[in-house]
Amino acid sequence: MSVRTSALDTVDLGDPSTFADRDLDGFWRTLRDTAPVYWHPPADGRRGFWVLSRHDDIMAVYRDNVNFTSERGNVLVTLLEGGDAGAGRMLAVTDGHRHHALRKILQRVLSPRVLDQVARTVRTNTRRLMREAVESGGCDFAQDIAGRIPMTTISNLLGVPEQDRDFLLSLTRAALSTDHEDVDEVESEMARNELLMYFMDLVEERRESPGDDVISMLIASSIDGVPLSDEDVMLNCYSLIIGGDETSRLTMIDCVHTLADEHEQWQRLKEGTVAIDTAVDEVLRWASPTMHFGRSVVHESELHGVRLRPGEIVTLWHASGNRDERVFARPGAFDLGRAPNKHLAFGYGPHFCVGSYLAKVEIAELLMAVRDFTTGFERTGEAQRIRSTFLTGFSSLPVRFWPDHSGLKEVD
Repeated sequence: MSVRTSALDTVDLGDPSTFADRDLDGFWRTLRDTAPVYWHPPADGRRGFWVLSRHDDIMAVYRDNVNFTSERGNVLVTLLEGGDAGAGRMLAVTDGHRHHALRKILQRVLSPRVLDQVARTVRTNTRRLMREAVESGGCDFAQDIAGRIPMTTISNLLGVPEQDRDFLLSLTRAALSTDHEDVDEVESEMARNELLMYFMDLVEERRESPGDDVISMLIASSIDGVPLSDEDVMLNCYSLIIGGDETSRLTMIDCVHTLADEHEQWQRLKEGTVAIDTAVDEVLRWASPTMHFGRSVVHESELHGVRLRPGEIVTLWHASGNRDERVFARPGAFDLGRAPNKHLAFGYGPHFCVGSYLAKVEIAELLMAVRDFTTGFERTGEAQRIRSTFLTGFSSLPVRFWPDHSGLKEVD
């Protein structure tokens, strides 16, 4: 059933400050229980849209690429603006045959078999950064460690010169979120455009001088005998740099932020009584760094007796689905041993995140480095929360690590 009440309507999911300033657990629980298909009314000049909050409903829409499409945008900000310029060319906002063909191309370089060497580099880089932080006593974990691991990895894959990486990190952070209360969408749009222009320049360079990186591989690829255009390559590089950075980085930061308070869970990790792979899935569920994805209705559909009409926007909220009591026992508890764990951090269905394996490798290596090199840690300052309608997490996290001298003596 769809419910519109004054209490629910006070929450504006199109306003970034909503997520920075309010605890929404009660809101999501109310939606799951009383309005699983909720009409979010127009607000502040933005059109209305549907909100799905239950895990099973979110999965059902993710599976259904007949009645729902990504090609009019897949996040709320672009859906409300009327569409995504990359539709039909960028993997995340392409459906059908072309999506399948693009996905096959990218899976060739993002599969576990191909990424074995990359995983070894991630381990070396992560352990070096953690050693330095532990030996120096503390750091801003968000900027000095989590901000460097994913960006280094995806930049290596794309062939981004080392001197450009801090610049790209600043752009990816600004493209979909801000650290400031006054959200300036113009600045975010400028950051997205700068990223696109940067990759267009890199594509032109690789056409002149190919390498063994992902950009060169994309340039050499074709679909149905037609080579990918410069714009196709540029847009998919943009998608890879955003996706390859945000999920891992924000999950790592949230993990350390949470474990600083969850002493029992920290001990389980430190003592090795929980498997790292299991812990990674719970960290992802708990952080839910991408709060939602969106779809547009193509053919009239019905869910819980509510009619969804062509052209309407449907948003799928991981932030709620990953706390759904119908799927997760004690969803409000952070449990590193949780199994099974059907979290939605990477989406589901045809658009399941193509970089999920790499993200899990990065988070696993971070957990193992923290476990091996420290006896514990504490926050030494206030964590600064980002402001976004799409991403959630922190941009700053000052911490102090207590060294595990026996672990630090080990040769990696």
